[in-house]
Amino acid sequence: MIDLKLIRDNPELVHKAVDSRQTKAPIDEIQETDRLRREKTAELDELRRQRKEQSKQRVDPEAGRALRERIAVLEETLRTLDEQLQTYLLQVPNIPQADIPYGTSEEDNIVLRYCGDVREFDFEAKPHWELGENLGLIDFERGVKLSGTRFYVLKEMGARLQRSLISLFLDLHTRKHGYREMYLPFLVKKEILYGSGNLPKFADNLYRDAIDDLWLVPTAEVPLTSLHSGEILTNDQLPIKYCAYTACFRREKMSAGKDTRGIKRGHQFDKVELYKFTEPEKSNEELEKLLDDAEDIARALGLPYRIKQLCTADIGFASSKSYDIEIWAPGIKEWLEVSSCSNCWDFQARRANIRYRRASDGKVDFVHTLNGSGLALPRVLIAVLENYQQADGSIKVPEALWPYMGTDVIK
Repeated sequence: MIDLKLIRDNPELVHKAVDSRQTKAPIDEIQETDRLRREKTAELDELRRQRKEQSKQRVDPEAGRALRERIAVLEETLRTLDEQLQTYLLQVPNIPQADIPYGTSEEDNIVLRYCGDVREFDFEAKPHWELGENLGLIDFERGVKLSGTRFYVLKEMGARLQRSLISLFLDLHTRKHGYREMYLPFLVKKEILYGSGNLPKFADNLYRDAIDDLWLVPTAEVPLTSLHSGEILTNDQLPIKYCAYTACFRREKMSAGKDTRGIKRGHQFDKVELYKFTEPEKSNEELEKLLDDAEDIARALGLPYRIKQLCTADIGFASSKSYDIEIWAPGIKEWLEVSSCSNCWDFQARRANIRYRRASDGKVDFVHTLNGSGLALPRVLIAVLENYQQADGSIKVPEALWPYMGTDVIK
């Protein structure tokens, strides 16, 4: 949530920021509701002053009753205006940072650099669905039988590869990069999704238990955001760095006929998430570090990847600045997004009410929050299968995974 004061003082800046995202937000409605709310608040203050004066004097009981009724009506009006203002504010996306490239679609994202060498094959590289079925790693038919389209079963060495990748991610981030590992609920309350910015905008993409009103997490970013909701942290606690594995659940709305083969898109997937709470002045510096930590997974696995800076039209609803990591998959001949690393400024902290006390002057202010996948499956699994395939149909296991897999080849 952006600061209401920013909309009051500089509505044109907010309008311009929303327009640069190629979207709409109720900025004019916020201004009018806020104006009316302040007007009614002044009226209520005056009536309360009058009631206080009446309490000191002997007044007609009827006059006192009429005043109380007017106060009650105004209090209800203000409650309604507060709720409406909150509803409007929750619909406003974050403000892109000044150095974000302007764009009208994802086509305007900028590739900053390529890392690692793309392998040259002396045979026709197969897609992961062929490799997975030939080696008995992936069972699409039984996944559909169990849960319907966009589900699959990982079998034996396929399941072990997935588990090994998750273990590598967590170990690298905790032992080398200094993140604190958390195991989180996969079901959260509605207000937790409001805190991260997933509700109300993305309600149609989420799975929900209607009876208990619990929601399946679309990413570990959601519960990690609210770990410190309603708290005032101390300056010396920052930055706080968490990592967490969760299964993730999303009602992906895929285009008809797109990505229908393989495991690139599904309603359930695994991911290790990186999350930071930082001082505002250091959040962009911490974003660069977070990006490097996520890249370190691709480097450890020896996978070619590239870094994109997202334009104004493609950064997420809660983000002020984002980078994507994309890994090359030679079988399907695509760059696969495996991480989006974002600085959300104080957007989520305002929604979840997460603050800290500055050491310099003791002032309480909102923290900045950052998040990024470190990394997301199954796309890393796709990249491993396709990049490390051999002419005989076997898969070399990247050296970083040998301790977890217990073998250097899948055949």
